[in-house]
Amino acid sequence: MNTSKISTPPESGTDDARSFDTQRAEVDRQRASDAARRNAGSTLDRDTSAETPSLKLAKEYLSLGGRRRSKIDDNITTVRQWEEDPPAAERFWQERVETLPKNERKQVEDFLPTINTP
Repeated sequence: MNTSKISTPPESGTDDARSFDTQRAEVDRQRASDAARRNAGSTLDRDTSAETPSLKLAKEYLSLGGRRRSKIDDNITTVRQWEEDPPAAERFWQERVETLPKNERKQVEDFLPTINTP
């Protein structure tokens, strides 16, 4: 009988699993955030007449270095923030997004990069 130890990742949903995944998740979050900033920057030069006000607000927030990400589960959107925003992005979020009615704020949040995709 072979008694060598087999290294397997911890069971999903446990504290050990979350700890095991932290570094990879951080890298994934950073990549998604960088991609969102690149996408926002590349679209700033395009014709913006077809963009909704919500998309414009999300792009502007991301172009200021905003780091919030949305989590969409069963069509319920919540916003997560692991790192502080740069001061300009934080001020923009507080003044231009948080002050919106709930349904309009959700539309902006839906355009943020999500934690559901790397």
